[in-house]
Amino acid sequence: MTKGKKICIYSNNTEVSRDTETLLRDKFAGAGIVAQDIVGEDTDLLVVIGGDGSMLSAVHKFDFPGVPIIGINTGHLGFFQELAPEDVSLFIEKYESGEFNIQKSSVVQAEVYAGGERDVLKGLNEIVIRGSHSYSTHLTISIGDSFIENFSGDGILVASSSGSTAYNYSVGGSIVDPRIDVLQVTPIAPMNTTAYRSFTSSLLLPPELTLDVVPEFKRDDTIYLINDGFEHTYFSPDHIKIEFSDSAVDLLRFESYDFWNKVKTKFL
Repeated sequence: MTKGKKICIYSNNTEVSRDTETLLRDKFAGAGIVAQDIVGEDTDLLVVIGGDGSMLSAVHKFDFPGVPIIGINTGHLGFFQELAPEDVSLFIEKYESGEFNIQKSSVVQAEVYAGGERDVLKGLNEIVIRGSHSYSTHLTISIGDSFIENFSGDGILVASSSGSTAYNYSVGGSIVDPRIDVLQVTPIAPMNTTAYRSFTSSLLLPPELTLDVVPEFKRDDTIYLINDGFEHTYFSPDHIKIEFSDSAVDLLRFESYDFWNKVKTKFL
């Protein structure tokens, strides 16, 4: 039974989201569910009202919480979201009866070493490495202990399987079923000439391998790392290591959820 359960609600500020949140809080009150504004140790579920951007914002705001998350789509694409606003009553009914599964989504992590300091960034969708917006970036790339290439282009994107349908797909990467746990390394505008040779298609790595990147600075010592759209600036970093994080995000899915049907309806 859901009575007494504590559920955090995170919403963006659009009119339809505010209306949906009001409805949801009323429904929760009627079902004996405690609505919260923060994720605490006693939180049973996080409900995100908005689009995919709201989902990513919530995951980062609550620091990749270890509680299940479900989304109500009041945005545009809504690929992460499981529900529409009109499904609120059905959601409570199914949640109460336990008619759901948990989809565990791996998180990609970058360790940035610069000036003797170590910084860690996490992304549910992806981490992007790129140089100045005015110049190409040059990156020495290794996988595990093996040198792969000296990459030249706008940058590289490293996506989780869950993030394969996001920015990764926009730059020509492959859609990956989230039940397959891989890191996908996708080049962004790679240079492939007699002077520069860069891979031009995605690379798929198993979970146990790490990607090591050493920037080469020719005109500008600035490197940008973007995790799920949040940009960070580093000056002359020594190297960057990208791998799976120990964190994971648990997405609540109903039994009717089908990943490839969602791909078909959202992209085709």
